[in-house]
Amino acid sequence: MSVWPAWEVREDAGAMAWFHVRLVFSDGARVDALAVVARDGVCLEDVRAMPALSLDDLGVLAEWIEGPLFAACGREPERAAGADGEAGPRRARPAWPRGLEGRWLVAQEYQAAQEDGVDPVLAVMCATGHSRRKSLRLIAQARDAGFLTPRHARR
Repeated sequence: MSVWPAWEVREDAGAMAWFHVRLVFSDGARVDALAVVARDGVCLEDVRAMPALSLDDLGVLAEWIEGPLFAACGREPERAAGADGEAGPRRARPAWPRGLEGRWLVAQEYQAAQEDGVDPVLAVMCATGHSRRKSLRLIAQARDAGFLTPRHARR
């Protein structure tokens, strides 16, 4: 994760600082955000992600970046304790099933996107949270498993 300051506004006794944040994942996914650090926490002003984030992912994005942003400001984030008194980690992306079930779900996403007239590869990318390359691999595996029709023969 990369964090660099954008600007800061001082008002009365407090200050609000804006930061550019970039997260790059091992699967090629990328998130760019403009975040505000204020006295009461982190707020997101602008978020761009490829592939698009789900609502669940967007909901926990501020939690992902809160620690490094507060560190950049020289402060400690205030943690809300869970039921056991500890703040537990959250997984942003739901785990995509592996094996036959995952291939079947990829085929379902692909076919639904085709019926809706949208890009089926992008639909698989959004559903799985994987990069285009990994999504194409999953689609090929779904074809090999017989859940999708074979690609057109090359001439």
